[in-house]
This record gives sequence, structure tokens and C-alpha cells, in this order.
Amino acid sequence: MFLESANRAGWIEVVCGSMFSGKTEELIRRLKRAQFARQRVEIFKPKVDVRYSEEDVVSHDATAIRCTPVENSGTILLLTGDVDVVGIDEAQFFDANIVTVCKTLADHGIRVIVAGLDMDYQGNPFGPMPALMAVAEYVTKVHAVCVRCGNLANHSHRLSDSDKLVVLGEFQDYEPICRHCFNELQGKEREAKVEADDR
Repeated sequence: MFLESANRAGWIEVVCGSMFSGKTEELIRRLKRAQFARQRVEIFKPKVDVRYSEEDVVSHDATAIRCTPVENSGTILLLTGDVDVVGIDEAQFFDANIVTVCKTLADHGIRVIVAGLDMDYQGNPFGPMPALMAVAEYVTKVHAVCVRCGNLANHSHRLSDSDKLVVLGEFQDYEPICRHCFNELQGKEREAKVEADDR
């Protein structure tokens, strides 16, 4: 389906899912295939993501590929001159303009591969991801395994008490869980909050 062909039609691919589902791993796999096909590839991530490396896109299994960290999505257009493929990781952290940036690149014949969380820790659509999925030609939803029951996981459950939307973290901060376990935990958290408020 995703051929590293020389034809410059231009399109957008989105790889989405929960934390620990293999989104970045799949992004890196596709980008390395494009590099192997001798295509000109540029890779970007938001500057805020410094968990594993400041200058690499790194998956949870430590697979890495060199990238350019950028402050905002508009910078991507300035840095993509003569390229065939653009990779973008952690797209949920970019501003809403990332959608226009991806469309502009695809309209200019560039294959755009975007990876990001489709939902935040509360189970709501995350940032520009729904709009990116809507304009993409190809959307791949990958799943983790629920650490509580073993079913397919599509939620990123935050283990800390922080209510900030963006909290960068790893295994000690988040766990992948399924819909059933997520709803169960949400119910318990609501009950605990009501009890605390009644005291």
C-alpha cells in the first residue's frame, strides 16, 4: 500500500493510537524504507519532546532515526526544500497549523507520514490529530495491550495526579488500557472525587 515509488503524487499517512502501541516504531520503519529506496527524507518532532533524545525520534523499544526538533509547525515548511518524504512524530503536540502544513506538503507532491496520539489521557481527541486523520489518504490505528486485562488497548491512562493536558512521560507515568478498564477507572476516580468533596 505504501510504495516508495518515484512518482510524486503526494499524500498524507497518519499512524495513531495510544502510548506504547508502536506508533513511532511504525513511523521509523516507513521512513527507513524510504531512505533505503534512496529517497530524500526529512524528519521533524516538536522541540518539547526531549524524553529520549533532543535530536532523534526514538521509539519505546529504542529504535531511533535522526530528526530536526522544531518550535512550531510553520518551521517545517521552511526546512523542507527538495525532499520526497517528510516524517512528523508526536503531531498531537503541534499547533493546529500542522494540518495546513501537511496538506501543503502533500499538494507539492511530498509523501507525508505523521504519527501521534489520537486521544489524550482523558479519552478525548488530542489536538490536531482528528483533523489530520480527516485529511489523510491513509490512517493506520495501532494498539497496545491492556496491562490490566490483556485486551487491545486504545487508551493512555495517566498514573500521576496531574491534570495538565501535556505531561511527557514513560512507563512510570502512563499505562495502556482497553476501553472497559478505562471506563472502570474513570468511574472509580469520579467516585473518589465526590467522596473527597463531601468531606
